[in-house]
Amino acid sequence: MEKRRSFFSVRYDLIQVGKPLAYDLFVNSSSIKEKEKFVRIFPAQGILTKEDLEDYHRKYFQIYVPEDQRSIYLRSFVNSDTSEVNKATAIKSSALDYLNNIFDKDQFSTDYLSQSIEGCKEVVGAMVDMLDHHNIDSLRNLIGNLSFHDFYTYDHSINVSMYCITIYKAINPKASRSQLIHAGLGGLLHDLGKVKIPTHILNNPGGLNDEEYQMIKKHPDFGLELLLNGHCEVSDDIDLKIISRIVHEHHENIDGTGYPAKLKGKEQIHLLARVCTIADFFDAITTKRSYNEVLSIPEAMNTMRKFRSIKLDPDIFDIFDQHVRYVRAEYTRDLKLSDSFDPTLPYAKLPIEEIRKIEKELDFGKIKVFDPSAKKKV
Repeated sequence: MEKRRSFFSVRYDLIQVGKPLAYDLFVNSSSIKEKEKFVRIFPAQGILTKEDLEDYHRKYFQIYVPEDQRSIYLRSFVNSDTSEVNKATAIKSSALDYLNNIFDKDQFSTDYLSQSIEGCKEVVGAMVDMLDHHNIDSLRNLIGNLSFHDFYTYDHSINVSMYCITIYKAINPKASRSQLIHAGLGGLLHDLGKVKIPTHILNNPGGLNDEEYQMIKKHPDFGLELLLNGHCEVSDDIDLKIISRIVHEHHENIDGTGYPAKLKGKEQIHLLARVCTIADFFDAITTKRSYNEVLSIPEAMNTMRKFRSIKLDPDIFDIFDQHVRYVRAEYTRDLKLSDSFDPTLPYAKLPIEEIRKIEKELDFGKIKVFDPSAKKKV
């Protein structure tokens, strides 16, 4: 047993066999949580056989890797010949661990936040390496093949992080690894301030009253305070000022109608925050969550286009649009998303209205409500 080490669990199907293992494998020999006793059962650099792994699986319910070897574990996956889905699953599992630490209201502390941000940096570094040969379109397909967690914020933040990396790479093909990591880290932490929002508000897909929505709208300020109140300490290669601007400005609209500060235009809103706004928006309307319906890609892009130069930076959106492969089919519904749509909220149903084709052609400008219950109560 190694004292004073923490461990994270790994899935059996994500442990490599037939090659030297880059990390140690442990089991917890105690059933009492307060008296956990981790024992190494397989050493790093040993070659694990399929039969060994099957034997471990029969004997032990869970298997663990030391936390101080997480970066090694992640790198071994990124550099392996396993499937892209397996790579993304391993990275996502680590991201979930850190997000769970951050959003655990019972144990939250600034020290814990600092440690988790350092861990998030390692995870995002693995994302950057994994996504090196991915574009926005292939990432969309990859995300569609991943399982999702019960807590909307976790999965959404991980998806936004990966989209931020690929969108920024599209607008700046010569971006450095550090720049891509900051784009991804900002995306992963963009909803950090939600740690100060009551859980019953965050997980309520049935519609919020005005008081609850005003509380939700404080999360960018809360996130900024957590990062820049002077108590969060991270390594020098993490620029908290950049991260804090993404966290604070990702709900600002390019036309100045956003929140919390009603910043306007490229001069006031950080580039990476504008990237995050598009990533946030796209994932919220295309990835299955708690609501019953998500939009097809043609519908999503057509819907987002209506917010070009309003909520979304037009130049970044145009590049994003060019990198998403879809066909503008005749039968695709022409949808309008409510102006009050906020990607932060886990809607029971997206607030969608369908513009009737015949009325559109006659230029009546009338709108048919697609689903009245989808209106957000604010």
